[in-house]
This record gives sequence, C-alpha cells and structure tokens, in this order.
Amino acid sequence: MSAYHLAALVYLGLLALSSALLTICDKRAVRRSRRRVPERTLLLFAAAGGAGAMYAVMRLIRHKTLHRKFMLGLPALLALHVALLVALHLLLL
Repeated sequence: MSAYHLAALVYLGLLALSSALLTICDKRAVRRSRRRVPERTLLLFAAAGGAGAMYAVMRLIRHKTLHRKFMLGLPALLALHVALLVALHLLLL
C-alpha cells in the first residue's frame, strides 16, 4: 500500500469517526435539552468526507431522518465522494 493510500484511509477513517460522534452528540443534546451541534457543522463534516458514516448513524439512531437536506443530501455527497475517489485512483495509477 502506498503512502497516498494509507494517508487517504487514515483521513477518511478519522473523519468518519468524527462525523459519527458529532451525530451521536447532537442526538444526546436533543434528549437532554442542551446546546445542539449546528447543522452547518454536521454538513461541513459530511462534505469533507464523513457523509457515509453520518448517514448510517443517523439512520441507526433515528436522528434527523425527517430532514430532506440530510436524508437526500448525505447520500448525494457519498456518491460524489465515491466518484472522486475512483477518479483519483484512476489518475494516480
């Protein structure tokens, strides 16, 4: 495995973990009537590469499942990320 592939895996892994944790923290804040994670922050983490993990966690814990911006936007971002990764992989071969 090249250094590029390793760096990409580490980046995406940390971003996926961070996105999932932010989603869980927001769900806990709702239940405890505390300060929420702004939607802008959630969408920023999703756009940076954490859309797949965030979507999976949102479905799993039933959080923001009625918000179209998340239920349609996150899968769209995930598709874009996959397309970009495939294109980068093909360019770097």
